[in-house]
Amino acid sequence: MAPLIFFTGQMRNLGASFGHRDFMDDSSSSLNFISDSRKLNALHQEPGILLKEPIGIIYRDENDTSVSYQSSDKEQSIPIENASRKERILEQNTSEIENREIVSILQENETENVALRAEDNTNQELQEVTKPRKISLGGSEKLTAENQIIQKVIPDVRVRQMRDQLIRARVYLNLAPIRNNAHYVRELRQRMKELQRSLGEASKDSDLPRSAGDRMKTMEQTLAKGKQLYDDCSAAVKKLRAMVHSTEELLRAHKKQNTYLTQLAAKTLPKGLHCLSMRLTTDYHALTSSEQDFPNKEKLDDKNLYHYAIFSDNILAVAVVVNSTVFHAKEPEKHVFHVVTDKLNYPAIKMWFLANLPGKATIQIQTVDEFTWLNSSYSPVLRQLGSASMKEYYFRIHHSNADSNLKYRNPKYLSILNHLRFYLPEIFPNLNKVLFLDDDIVVQKDLTALWEIDMQGKVIGAVETCGESFHRFDKYLNFSNLLIARNFDPNACGWAYGMNIFDLEEWKKQNITGIYHRWQRLNKDRQLWKLGTLPPGLITFYNLTFILNKSWHVLGLGYNPNLGSAEIERAAVIHYNGNMKPWLEIAIAKYKHYWTKYVKYDHIFLQLCNISE
Repeated sequence: MAPLIFFTGQMRNLGASFGHRDFMDDSSSSLNFISDSRKLNALHQEPGILLKEPIGIIYRDENDTSVSYQSSDKEQSIPIENASRKERILEQNTSEIENREIVSILQENETENVALRAEDNTNQELQEVTKPRKISLGGSEKLTAENQIIQKVIPDVRVRQMRDQLIRARVYLNLAPIRNNAHYVRELRQRMKELQRSLGEASKDSDLPRSAGDRMKTMEQTLAKGKQLYDDCSAAVKKLRAMVHSTEELLRAHKKQNTYLTQLAAKTLPKGLHCLSMRLTTDYHALTSSEQDFPNKEKLDDKNLYHYAIFSDNILAVAVVVNSTVFHAKEPEKHVFHVVTDKLNYPAIKMWFLANLPGKATIQIQTVDEFTWLNSSYSPVLRQLGSASMKEYYFRIHHSNADSNLKYRNPKYLSILNHLRFYLPEIFPNLNKVLFLDDDIVVQKDLTALWEIDMQGKVIGAVETCGESFHRFDKYLNFSNLLIARNFDPNACGWAYGMNIFDLEEWKKQNITGIYHRWQRLNKDRQLWKLGTLPPGLITFYNLTFILNKSWHVLGLGYNPNLGSAEIERAAVIHYNGNMKPWLEIAIAKYKHYWTKYVKYDHIFLQLCNISE
């Protein structure tokens, strides 16, 4: 009897507040709903396929906050302004109760529905789980917080599932029993075309068109038909393994072809640069002998100035190195650039700088042919570069049978310009220190502090490049050779060429050139290291390298697309080491502007040769 008395008392209180008639009307509708909900609970639930969307979190209407409740021991009252507002509040509360009842019913069945979907198809379950789950509350739809989190963490779930559907479709097309069903094959091919159109080049779900979801469902239904037509899992697994093996073989072939074509592109001189060189050469030979000289010759041997060595045959590359260095120099009049090139490119490079003097800085252009002391009787590397075995190694016709690492067969290693870095004291006999710069670098800060570093008796200053397991000595040298194994530590850190300060006085004292020649003679058959300048550099300057702070020199802009912009912008020198040089079409686009801003694209010769950003 107690619940009945309590209920009667509540009716009396509410009747006093709202009026007997109003309460009875609303109470009646609420009771009718409860009766209906019991009927729902009594109904046999249909399979989970009928439930299109999983039920997520129910969001209340934000207008609920407009209702204020005041409670006491004897009564519960709702402040209202007028009769119509009272009716809306009661309807809203009743609607909320209805929604809660419906949601509880649906959530009870959701576990069974998910289990059925899991048994039927795992991918379909993934699709349903990752869809935006919505439910109508008073006509409004809201995305659940759970699905928002899933989409942020896994932004390409649908893209992956679409690709998975295409793979499954290809497997079905390759199974004999299904191929014999012409009607199904036509349907499957049509679904594949539709799915491929929707997928396109998308890499994340936000790139997909709105129709992608419907096409995924349609494809899933078609795949379900295929599963009914052919349910031999062992045959499907064998076919998948064969497809994986075939794909891996195709991938290896494409990688090999890509490596070869990339190497070829890196070795090729762009048409625009060739045009520029020809025009500059023509203009240089039209000058008189007095017009072919640079000013400030007296600074070339001044030990109190800052001297740079650049060895290159690329006009634009050298121009960027010089321009960027001078731009950031605090006292440009104290900087001297010594550029050495080959006989072919000497007129063009000299003409460029005669027409575009580097401000207050001093520049000198030399050709390697001027170094009469550099000959095959003095330099073992010159003898090796001219040998028949070396030419055969570089220019053999069947490249596929050659060294698997094609970078070692780059013809730049045949150029003596690449080996001049081992002859700095001979090239600059009157200088104490020289900063060596590669032609694929850009200077971003004043470099004069490098000449003030106390190198503590070391010969070369460089930035280390090794991490926990890469860029160590065993990456560059052949430690299966006893001569290498006895003299060097395989775990010693490698370092970077490209921006190096050299103490030429210490070089002469420790006879570094003699050490270099000795190891070059021992490596005449290339058994100690592959060709290049870094391996002999690591050997020659072993235990003679002063390690510079990493902010002086950041590498990888010619091959690594994942460098951070903050790291690049903090660096004093950035280096485009690798094949993707900034003057080539294959350059990494997001790094290119660091280089192009130092190129004078408004120069008449660059415009005539169609050289642009």
